Amino acid sequence: MTEPTTGRLRVNGAVLHYEVRGRGPFLLLIPGGTGGAASFDGIVEDLAGDHTVATYDPRGIARSPLDDPGAEQSVAEHAEDALRVLEALAPDRSAQVFGASSGAIVALHLLTVHPERLVQVVAHEPPVVEVLPDAAEHRAFLVRVQEALHGQGLAPAMAVFAAGLAKDGGAPAPKARAGASPRAAADLPHFLGRIVPRFMAYAPDVPALEGLSERLVLGAGADSRGELPHRAVTGLADRLGRVPHPFPGGHIGLNTHPVEFGETLRKVLRPSR
Repeated sequence: MTEPTTGRLRVNGAVLHYEVRGRGPFLLLIPGGTGGAASFDGIVEDLAGDHTVATYDPRGIARSPLDDPGAEQSVAEHAEDALRVLEALAPDRSAQVFGASSGAIVALHLLTVHPERLVQVVAHEPPVVEVLPDAAEHRAFLVRVQEALHGQGLAPAMAVFAAGLAKDGGAPAPKARAGASPRAAADLPHFLGRIVPRFMAYAPDVPALEGLSERLVLGAGADSRGELPHRAVTGLADRLGRVPHPFPGGHIGLNTHPVEFGETLRKVLRPSR
């Protein structure tokens, strides 16, 4: 893999590690979960063949330390971080943005509050459960996750969380549980305790997104139908009068099917003007 240009960016309350590769239209990749910029390793090289591709570790994840490790997290602040990355690396250019999972929630908010900076957003399975008719059940599920985390520890809480995301609340597929790097595993308490409860409580501004829907592609995993993130993105698409674009694999198809996933993303990215 081509070595990226790396840097560090001071933002409010944190320092972000970022990476840049390639030349061409500017594309920002916003990771979800605990994988950070490394979660895009399987697709970034190909995308950099005809894009300037930037990604970063979100605040509190991997190489982006928080000034206060116990600081509360918010979608709005994470979206402001993404904007700061854009301003630092592409100050005079509009950008395309791809976000995965919790990073897709950040991408949706960024489009809502700073549409002037973006020509297109591709959001893969943002778990915006507040758009669902049974949102109250999922709020209760998130409370159970936090009770397990603080009362029993990380492993029981992860089991509750994984089951709640799975189809019909059953056991998650084995591939969704395996393969976390030591760094990603170390960030799980921060993700589960600080990111999940705030991000999955986020209610997207549907009227604003309706007015911007021509710039928005919602992605759904071909293998994750019935799982909570797939239900959420489908619910948002229904609210917007759209149909989600199918992506290979499930919620983590980016990692399990990187070649096919990258090819699909290239196809949905709007050609440079």
